Amino acid sequence: MPKEKSCGAVLFRKSKGRIFYLLLHYETGHWDFPKGNQEKGEKEEETAAREIEEETSINKIKLIEGFKQQIKYFYKIKGALVSKEVSFYLAETKTEKVKISFEHIGFEWLDYRNAMERLTYKNSKKILEKANSFIVA
Repeated sequence: MPKEKSCGAVLFRKSKGRIFYLLLHYETGHWDFPKGNQEKGEKEEETAAREIEEETSINKIKLIEGFKQQIKYFYKIKGALVSKEVSFYLAETKTEKVKISFEHIGFEWLDYRNAMERLTYKNSKKILEKANSFIVA
């Protein structure tokens, strides 16, 4: 069975005492965090930062130490089952302006409650819950 390794981040910014999370609207219809396949020789954190920049044009981020979550799942592509592992980090930015890549059809900066409602997958909601608890602790 083919295996894939992706990395991404829960990207957030603070504004007027509130925390906003960036969610991307993927062409397939779901809402999720920026992420993508790890390239040969890249460290996970490098992949997460590169994917954020490629997918959002945001290149000024600060990875928050001590936060890393992993999820594993299976999906089918061209009839073949693929095992996928995704590592998520936590990253802060002061940049509000987003220019999405061709891979996406939209984006939103949302507060925690609205981000939880917008996220499509249960795994992503669990990651956001842990990220939010980490930030506000």
